[in-house]
Amino acid sequence: MKYSAILLSVAVFAGGANAADLSAVPSGTYHVDTTHAYIRFQYNHLGLSNPTLGFEEFKISMDLDNAEPVNTKVSLDIKTDSVQTGSEIWYDHITGEKWFDVANNPNITFASTAVSANSDGTYDLAGDLTVKDQTHPVVLKVTINAAMNHPMSKKPVVGISAVGGLKRSQWGLGASAPFVSDEVKLHIEAEMLKAE
Repeated sequence: MKYSAILLSVAVFAGGANAADLSAVPSGTYHVDTTHAYIRFQYNHLGLSNPTLGFEEFKISMDLDNAEPVNTKVSLDIKTDSVQTGSEIWYDHITGEKWFDVANNPNITFASTAVSANSDGTYDLAGDLTVKDQTHPVVLKVTINAAMNHPMSKKPVVGISAVGGLKRSQWGLGASAPFVSDEVKLHIEAEMLKAE
């Protein structure tokens, strides 16, 4: 996975019944460790299967406020043509005009707007998702897996998982519905390392 442009986002916030303790890491800017990060999306195909695709090139940045974690900001920037499809034919289709139209829309971006704590220790991360020049709000449920000094790099690191869903037709990606489900599930795994 290389650094380049992106989409959905992930954050780290303290509090909650079972949330990881953020006191082990300082406030500041964190960037994704691209060797330990994954962005995947899944849909239903004709009721026969649930294909899972992903992106290879992206950046995730997080400005962590350890004193007031709800003020933390997260951004995501995905290089649209880095989509992984498992098939050359499907890659040509999904990057073409009917779907992502990568020639005219090289990036998918996400910028957080708010966060709220849930009673189960997870967090709802709200933000604006921009695909094909259309921007709409999405919400991701974020779990903080751990926050620590990385045993190998010796840098502060925060590990997170985020899941959410959307209707692709909102972003002009409704082709072939309902045979291909309008509903798309999102899943992000990321290890965020403190910037130098």
